[in-house]
Amino acid sequence: MFLGEFAHALDDKHRLTLPAKFRARLADGVVVTAGPGPFLLVYPLDEFKVLFDKVSALSLMDAEAAAIRRLLFSSAFDVVPDKQNRVVLPQMLREHAGLTDAAVVVGVGRFLEVWNPQTWEQVRQAVRQRTADPSVWARLGV
Repeated sequence: MFLGEFAHALDDKHRLTLPAKFRARLADGVVVTAGPGPFLLVYPLDEFKVLFDKVSALSLMDAEAAAIRRLLFSSAFDVVPDKQNRVVLPQMLREHAGLTDAAVVVGVGRFLEVWNPQTWEQVRQAVRQRTADPSVWARLGV
């Protein structure tokens, strides 16, 4: 399970170091793809397979399903982290997330999100405000 928040720099070859605490879980490879907002999704291969199967099973005639398939699959790439636990982020994905020289890697359970640090700070503040209301938690059964 992926938990926590980690600030990392992108090196001059556009490589992102994945958090050391996740090294064993990600050693066999990851899939990095565009998220539905200005961030990236990083899945272990087995978790991406679950997502792939769910999205692939959606109706071919549903326009929203087609959009999700296009977003996830057209921007996805699979890679095995190098010995320093780094993955190269292609230009298209860096542009999607607004990444230049730094990133925040956020554990969100079964996968990771990668954010531009300034965008993440705005999102984090909005999340804190939104979840400050106990009724939000109660509505979700948490």
